[in-house]
Amino acid sequence: MAEDDQDDAAEGEEGSAPEGKQGSKKKLLILAPVALLLLGGGGWFAASYFGLLEDNNDMQVGDNRAPPPKPAYYHELPEMVVNLSSKESQTHYLKMVIALEVSDQSVSEALQPNMPRVLDMFQIYLRELRAQDLEGSQGIYRLKEELLKRINLAVHPSRVNRILFKEIIVQ
Repeated sequence: MAEDDQDDAAEGEEGSAPEGKQGSKKKLLILAPVALLLLGGGGWFAASYFGLLEDNNDMQVGDNRAPPPKPAYYHELPEMVVNLSSKESQTHYLKMVIALEVSDQSVSEALQPNMPRVLDMFQIYLRELRAQDLEGSQGIYRLKEELLKRINLAVHPSRVNRILFKEIIVQ
């Protein structure tokens, strides 16, 4: 029995000492990967921030950047003043200055001989509009879309990309 008491006492001493070491080992096993992760993340951030991770050789082989946009060319139309359709006694006028955006200079040159046809189509359409048709941004957007459709019909096979209003006044 005395031996059993000594064994129990020895086990108690041995049990308490390894348990303390085990607790510190568990903390070390948890804290070491967290510390390494934080240090590695901080190092990666610093290296990328200062540009140390960029590989310039890859840029020469295959550049994944989008090509620069093509320059746009603009063709100016003469100022147009049109009286709008109205059933009222008061007459409303529309004054516009328009620029046409085209993809290259050859389209701009192709527009020049067709300009009388384009202006005629614009005048006929604009004279049928009422002042109420041009109210708000939605009315101006519809006007822009309709004029773009008409000009592309007039200059086919050339194509106008956009109509830009430089000045538009409804009075």
